[in-house]
Amino acid sequence: MKDQAKVIVALLAGAAVGAAVALLLAPSSGSELREDIADYVDDIVSSARNKAESAANRVREYGNDTIEKSKSKFRSAVNDLSNYKDGVVDSVKSKVKSGADELNDSVQDA
Repeated sequence: MKDQAKVIVALLAGAAVGAAVALLLAPSSGSELREDIADYVDDIVSSARNKAESAANRVREYGNDTIEKSKSKFRSAVNDLSNYKDGVVDSVKSKVKSGADELNDSVQDA
């Protein structure tokens, strides 16, 4: 236990001496250092905010493009279905008229 206590005391003393030397050799005062750190953090926050806004705009544009493409494909499918329906209706009408004409001719012949 005594050896561990000595190691811990030596570690704490070394850290205190290191901190004191760092303060004595620092090129700027504490208030200047805090201001520099605050400016650096503000720059990082601003950069992160700009990147987040840019990413949000790209996602929004991608979403809008995807929605427009989906709407276009849906409209195209509806138009194709409508044209197919019109073709089927015209075909059925033609066959019914042809059948009615044949029936009418058969009745007149009889």
